[in-house]
Amino acid sequence: MPVAFRPAATADLPALLDLLAILDAAAKPPLTLAQAQQVFARIQTYPDYTVWLAEEGNALVGTYSLLVMDNLGHRGAPEGVVENVAVATDRQGHGIGRQMMHHAMEQCRVRGCYKLVLSSNVVREDAHRFYEGLGFVRHGYSFRVDL
Repeated sequence: MPVAFRPAATADLPALLDLLAILDAAAKPPLTLAQAQQVFARIQTYPDYTVWLAEEGNALVGTYSLLVMDNLGHRGAPEGVVENVAVATDRQGHGIGRQMMHHAMEQCRVRGCYKLVLSSNVVREDAHRFYEGLGFVRHGYSFRVDL
């Protein structure tokens, strides 16, 4: 079943936080609604940063965030960065993640991005196979420092 996509609104935050809990199961304590409202207000000030919702009817079934950032390299072509990809547990395996990533790719194409990138925890092998099945290729290394 095709899903509909729309940008998240402040009113969506309670349901969105529930969905993102899939990713943040180890985070303690979770983000409160008041904290989420502050972060979301800041996100909305970015020029091309969107928290996308995937819906079936009135049900929120998935989300991802897309930042399209300007670039001085690569002849000024922007780059897309996907984060916080989550599909409702009871809807996983139904093609929603695939539709979300195709939506993200299309958003980047129409903005002239030269690439779309994401990172995935090294232990999430099922996710790696999923992304590779969509045409993503492993490229370079991802590094992080916990602050």
